[in-house]
Amino acid sequence: MNAETTPVSKRRVRYDWRYILTIASEHRRELIIANLVAVAATVAAVPVPLFMPLLVDEVLLEQPGALVGFFDHYFPESWHGPWLYVFGVFILTVVLRVISLVLNVWQGRQFTLISKDVIFRIRSGMLERLRRISMAEYETLGSGAVASHFVTDLDTVDRFVGESVSKLLVAALSILGTAVVLMWLHWPLALFILFMNPLVIYLTMVIGKQVKRLKQAENSAFEVFQGALTETLDAIQQIRSSNRERHYLSQLVDGADQVRKRSASFQWRSDAANRLSFMVFLVGFDLFRAISMMMVLLSDLSVGQMIAVFGYLWFMMAPVQELLGMQYAYYAADGALNRINRLMDLHEEPHYACKENPFADTDQISIHLQDIHFAYRSGEDVLNGINLEIGAGEKIALVGASGGGKSTLVQVLLGLYPSQRGTICFNGIPVERIGLETVRENVATVLQHPALFNGTVRSNLTLGREYQDQQLWQALEIAQLREFVENTAQQLDTRVGRQGVRLSGGQRQRLAIARMVLSDPKIVILDEATSALDTETEYALHRALHEFLQGRTTLIVAHRLSAVKQADHVYVFEDGQIIEQGSHQQLLAENGLYAKLYGERQRH
Repeated sequence: MNAETTPVSKRRVRYDWRYILTIASEHRRELIIANLVAVAATVAAVPVPLFMPLLVDEVLLEQPGALVGFFDHYFPESWHGPWLYVFGVFILTVVLRVISLVLNVWQGRQFTLISKDVIFRIRSGMLERLRRISMAEYETLGSGAVASHFVTDLDTVDRFVGESVSKLLVAALSILGTAVVLMWLHWPLALFILFMNPLVIYLTMVIGKQVKRLKQAENSAFEVFQGALTETLDAIQQIRSSNRERHYLSQLVDGADQVRKRSASFQWRSDAANRLSFMVFLVGFDLFRAISMMMVLLSDLSVGQMIAVFGYLWFMMAPVQELLGMQYAYYAADGALNRINRLMDLHEEPHYACKENPFADTDQISIHLQDIHFAYRSGEDVLNGINLEIGAGEKIALVGASGGGKSTLVQVLLGLYPSQRGTICFNGIPVERIGLETVRENVATVLQHPALFNGTVRSNLTLGREYQDQQLWQALEIAQLREFVENTAQQLDTRVGRQGVRLSGGQRQRLAIARMVLSDPKIVILDEATSALDTETEYALHRALHEFLQGRTTLIVAHRLSAVKQADHVYVFEDGQIIEQGSHQQLLAENGLYAKLYGERQRH
C-alpha cells in the first residue's frame, strides 16, 4: 500500500468540556426542569434555619412577631400559646425539609440521566475509534491501559457530571438564599461573612492544584499496574507451566507497591487538604460567631437573630463544601478526559471506500504483491521488497526460519499492518480500491493460537453471524471436531472457557478451522494452524480440507513438512526476502535453505 495513496483520516473527535456541554444542550428541556426543581428545592430549604431561632425572640423573650402572628391568624384563640407556636414551626420545618429532599432527588435524577447519556456517547465514540485504530498503535498502548480508559476514566467523568455538577446549582442557590436572609437580618454582618467566603475558596483552590498533580501520578501508577496484571493473567497458564509465577507475580507486587505509595500520598494529602479547608471554614465560623455576639451588644441584632445567623453558618457549610469539593472532582475528571483523548489520538488504519469488488462474481481470486516493505521500527525492515504472484485457486506454502517475515506478511496482506511501500492486488485490483473491510470479509485466517471467547462452541463458531445448526455440524465434521462436540453434555452450547481453556491446544485449532470453513472464504490463510495436532488427526484433517480448499486460493505458513506438502508451490523466506521458490521436490533437489530445513524431515 503506497503511502501516497493512503487517505487522510477523518477529523478526530476530542472529548472535552465543550463536547459535554454540546451533548447536555440536547437535553435542554430536562435541564430547564432540573434547574426549576433546584430553585424550588432551595426555596423550601433556605427558610428552615430561620424559624426556630425567631421563636426565641417571639416566644421565649416575649417579643411577638411574624411567626406568632401567622399562627394567631389561622388557628383558634384557645390554641394560642407556646405549644402551638413551637410544634407548629417544628411540623412546618419537617414538611419543608421533606419537600426539599424530594425535589433534590428529582433534580439529581435528571442530571444522572443526562450524565449517563454523555458517558454512553463518549464510550460509543471510543469503541468506534477502537474499531479503526492501527493495530501497531493499539499494541503499543496495551489492553490494560485501553480498558482503564473505558472503565476507570469514564467512571470518574460520570461521577463529576452526574453528581458534582447536579449539586452545583443547589449549592450556589443555597448560598445565594442564605446571603439574602443574612442581608435581611443584618446587612453589615452579612457583607462581612460573604466577603470572607471567597478567601476560603481561594485558599482551598491553591491546595487543590497540588492534589490534582498527585491524583495524576496515582492514576498513572494504577494504569501501569492494570496493564501488567492483564498481561500476566492472560498468560498465567504459560507462566505456571514454566514455573515462573514467582518472577511475574513479584513484578506485580512491585507495581502494586507503586500504586500503594502514590495512592497513599494522594490519599493523606488530599485528606489533609480537605481537613485544612474545613479548618479554615471553622475558623471563619468561629470568627463570624464572635462578630455576631458583638453585634448583639453594639447594634439592634436580637438574640434570636444571632442564633439564626449561627444556624445559617452551619447551613451554608454544606453548599460551600460542595463547591470546594467540586474542584477536586473537576481536576480528576479533567485528567480522565485527557487520558481518554490519548486513545482518541492514536493513528487510524487507512480507510478505503469499496469502489471495486473482485470477490463479488467469482470464487477464483489471484493475489499480487509488488515491492512490499514493512518495518515495526524505522530502518529495521521485516519485509524487504517482497514480490509474490499467487494464481487463482493456487495453494502455496511460506516457509523459513522463525523471524523471517512470514507471519508479518500475513498481517500486511490483511491490512492489520499497512506496508510502508508497495502494492497489494486481488485479481489485479489494488486494495485501495477494494477496501480493507471487503478484503477481510473474503479472506479467512486460522492462527496457531486462535482467539476464543468465553462463550459456547456455537458463539465461537458463528461470531455473531446467523447459521443453521446443520451448517455448524458440517463445519465441525470437516475440522475433525464433530465427534468431540457430540459427546459433550450440551453439544453446541458447551462453554469453552476464557481463551478456550477447557479445550486442548489441538481442539482450539480445530474449532478455529471449523470457524473458517463456516465463513466460506474466497482466500484461506493457515498460519501454523495444525501445529498442535497429532499426526493421525492432522492427516485426517488435511484429507477433509482437501475438498473444501479445492479451487480456493490458499496460503500455508508452516514448519511441519506434512502441512508444507499440501502446497502446489513453496516460497522460502529469509531476512524479509524470498530467497527460493518452487515445488517441494524441486527445492529438495536444489540443496538450498529449504533442503536444509526439510530434507532431514523428509528422510524421517
